[in-house]
Amino acid sequence: MVRGSVGVIFGETGTFEFKVMVFDSSKVYRGAYVKVWHDASSDEKDHTWVLGQVMAIKRYSDSFSIEEAMKGQRADKSDDKIVAEVTIIGSRDETGMLRAPVIPFSPGSPIFAADEGLTRSVLGLTGNEMSIGMLEGTNIKVQLSVNSLVQKHCSILAKTGSGKSYTASVLLEELLDHNIPLLILDPHSEYSSLKVEGEGSEEDFRRFGVKPKGYGNSIKVYTPASKTINPDADELFRLNGMNLTVKDLTSIFPDNFSTTHTGILYEAIQKVRAEMETYTIEDIIFEVGNDKSKAKWNVINVLEQIRDTNILSPNPTSITELFQKGKAAVIDFKGVAPELQSMIVASLCSSLFEARKLNQIPPGMLVVEEAHNYAPEKGFSKTSSTDILRTIASEGRKFGLGMMVISQRPARVDKNVLSQCGTQVIMKVTNPNDLKAISKGLEGVTSYVEEELMRLPPGVAMLVSNEIERPVLVDIRIRKSKHGGESVNVLKAARTVTPPPPELVSSQSHEPSVPTPVRRPMPAANTVEAHEHDILDIPVVDSPGQDTNFTPPPKRQPSRPPRIEATNGEESDGGGKLFKKLFRANR
Repeated sequence: MVRGSVGVIFGETGTFEFKVMVFDSSKVYRGAYVKVWHDASSDEKDHTWVLGQVMAIKRYSDSFSIEEAMKGQRADKSDDKIVAEVTIIGSRDETGMLRAPVIPFSPGSPIFAADEGLTRSVLGLTGNEMSIGMLEGTNIKVQLSVNSLVQKHCSILAKTGSGKSYTASVLLEELLDHNIPLLILDPHSEYSSLKVEGEGSEEDFRRFGVKPKGYGNSIKVYTPASKTINPDADELFRLNGMNLTVKDLTSIFPDNFSTTHTGILYEAIQKVRAEMETYTIEDIIFEVGNDKSKAKWNVINVLEQIRDTNILSPNPTSITELFQKGKAAVIDFKGVAPELQSMIVASLCSSLFEARKLNQIPPGMLVVEEAHNYAPEKGFSKTSSTDILRTIASEGRKFGLGMMVISQRPARVDKNVLSQCGTQVIMKVTNPNDLKAISKGLEGVTSYVEEELMRLPPGVAMLVSNEIERPVLVDIRIRKSKHGGESVNVLKAARTVTPPPPELVSSQSHEPSVPTPVRRPMPAANTVEAHEHDILDIPVVDSPGQDTNFTPPPKRQPSRPPRIEATNGEESDGGGKLFKKLFRANR
């Protein structure tokens, strides 16, 4: 055995795979990287180290009999055989191109554990800007290029609870450290925690080479709702409410709205435009009310709902305020209806894309959390924001506008958006439809990758990138800032004594609102009144302070006097014949 080798090639070999008899099982495991010296030809220049990866490993023994297995005893394990199946990745030539061997490997060639330099070089882990974690099972840092991540878009896909929001925040921290502008669409109030310094063990921070850090000066949270609903927000977010077009308003119309409703709205806006230079949604509602069609009431109902949200304002939030170097604007959708969210995303992203095309804002990244709600696949649902997100995914690279797509349901995300992502960070996925969608939409995904995705532990992600030669497993580093996406501990909450609300405490400190039953005095036994009642001891509730001389309110008078017929056939104030018969017969 060659000194330092962990195994030797045996049996039939090829240019893409071979089998290895393993000597050191501590360094050879499923997913481990190994290297082998390959004599490609008689020319010494073609001799080079080739990188491979262990795809499967088996262990067996010829001497362990059935009888021993039935007894459950095994004293000697020295004759165990460990066989690993290795897939060839290749080597770099003088020009830096990745080359695969063209001549099969020789049986008997020793196998060694791959060193960091060869692994980084062959896999393409040459970035040195964004440190997102370590190569699983090694101490090799995985670093990405900021320019490649932003311009070629990024997707983070995982099932619920696998750590996709945590991983997204790690990437956002790195982007903020490099002064990249960020606009974050946050449906669940998860990213405001970037302001707060993170907590964790010193050992974890030291292992990944980072320090706790809060980004309070770089994060500003906006709410489209109100400060009452979202008191943690820094500013209110408002859209432009002046001179609205049909397209602006129909983006929030329900799917069951017909062309008749759109026609009513279009006609009303045309009339308002002809009469006024500047107009608001109130003017549109008034003009729709003048329409003679009964369908106008459905249109008015929707327009009033938009008006009542107060999302429209003559002083809207400007896109230049939201998108600044080294800053992150978080649009917190807490308390906002899903239909309204879609309208806001459509309007906001359209303004963002137009401003970037005109170079009014610096290059940066749009972060779309729960992307399946804003860019759903055809057949699942329909939203007004899908088209603009498709446009940014396909054309944003030309103008320096990147997009980060985050979703727990890859099968429900629009494939035109997902396929444009050059970097994919995929965590544990078990749903068959989602696995199928990942296999179809992403490059470099094999059956091995699908099996790994189903077994990934929390905190470990599969990284697929155009810059990396093959999918790799990454142990995501610890966050610098505080994690804001933890799941609620239901059992802990149930065991915690929750104090009553202040209004309930204050109401309990005063007299109860329900009056106390008061018994009326029992009359004397020798009176007539006593003989007229079978049950005398009946509790009767009297309102506190009730006046004994209570007078009932007058009955409602008719809105017009009754019709009265005179004896000569003319109308009079006495009422008709039927009225006289019923009400004046006893006079």
